[in-house]
Amino acid sequence: MRFACVGGGPASLYFAILMKRQDPAHEVTVYERNPAGATYGWGVTYWEGLLDQLRDCDPESAESIRAASVRWHGGIAHVGERTTAHDGDSGYGISRHRMLAVLAARATSLGVRVAHEHPWPSHGPLPDADLVVAGDGVHSALRERFARHFRPTTVAGRNTYLWLGTTRRFDAFTFSFVETPHGWIWCYAYGYDENRSTFIVECSPETRRGLGLDATDEAGTLAVLTRLFARPLQGHPLIGPAGSDGQARWQTFRTLTNERWHQDNVVLLGDAAHTTHYSIGAGTTLAIEDARALAAALRDEPATATALRRYEQQRKAALLTAQSAAHYSAQWYENLPRYLRLPPAHMFALLGQRHSPLLPHLPPQLYYRLNRATDHLPALRTLKRRLAPHLARLTHTPDRRPDEPRTLPDPPKVGAAPPRR
Repeated sequence: MRFACVGGGPASLYFAILMKRQDPAHEVTVYERNPAGATYGWGVTYWEGLLDQLRDCDPESAESIRAASVRWHGGIAHVGERTTAHDGDSGYGISRHRMLAVLAARATSLGVRVAHEHPWPSHGPLPDADLVVAGDGVHSALRERFARHFRPTTVAGRNTYLWLGTTRRFDAFTFSFVETPHGWIWCYAYGYDENRSTFIVECSPETRRGLGLDATDEAGTLAVLTRLFARPLQGHPLIGPAGSDGQARWQTFRTLTNERWHQDNVVLLGDAAHTTHYSIGAGTTLAIEDARALAAALRDEPATATALRRYEQQRKAALLTAQSAAHYSAQWYENLPRYLRLPPAHMFALLGQRHSPLLPHLPPQLYYRLNRATDHLPALRTLKRRLAPHLARLTHTPDRRPDEPRTLPDPPKVGAAPPRR
């Protein structure tokens, strides 16, 4: 078969690798609009589970990705002058540039053609291929071409965020919550190479305006944020994106879903099909899982149409847990003042529980005590496990239109206006 992958991100490149491994006679081309080596973002974080999946499918690229990654261990949260730590979790960080270089090199070695500086517009003829894989990201031109069929829906979050880097290498996944006269502002930081880390800053729109960051250029914004986050930065600078035009690119996260994932010989993959809030750190893992599922369906099903239906059904079902976790994680941060007055250890525990659909509907301290009690009361643990999916279904449907009400109301906001969800 002939495959054309539009977009040169991890999902497209990994799908190309898998198809050439399944049958070297396949003709696979990846079309990427940017020059070789050009990419956005800083680092990608992932966990051991992703490496296990990569080893199952292509041990060579798995080992190359692991070798190009750094480890982080545990978590640290600074809340004002207080600090608490958690030793349980560990994961990996890798620069997005290095990950793409590893996957592109592996794909090329297998006979995949990777064509850079080759944008595919939202009009004109499609690539000449048996299957066109739309892996061109959240702003997918191919998806928009067939938007009436795919029926994409985007739901905007409330908070604003800014994606930055720093020369400080964080050896633990680090959170820092800073209270200002205009509300709380916070960061997530994790290392991705020997002397760089990703540094994501988030706050409410009111806090951003109050700090004057809505009317400040990039240099001024970095100066303010460097002062606010002096404690975790320890003298290291913040770095804006390469090729910046001098403006600070604050964004509002938009959760994307699609009613359908394929039409004729065009199929959606990765961020073109779905997005999940960055606070759960799952975007790259989910994109790789899409590639695995699509390749497996094409291998096992004799008819392409049947394979695409199977792929869509499997991935939609598999994504429900991640989409629910992302929804509640984003909502936790939108309700941040509700939790930051707790003792540090309690706040950190609820930070780890932020994916729970029960948490927004119980007083934080009550939830904390109940969650602790589940360690000793099996019946309570069973009740919590059974109740959570029902609340999740009632309060969050990934394909819900922005104007559709939830069955249960949102939890009360503390120190913040209602969300625009």
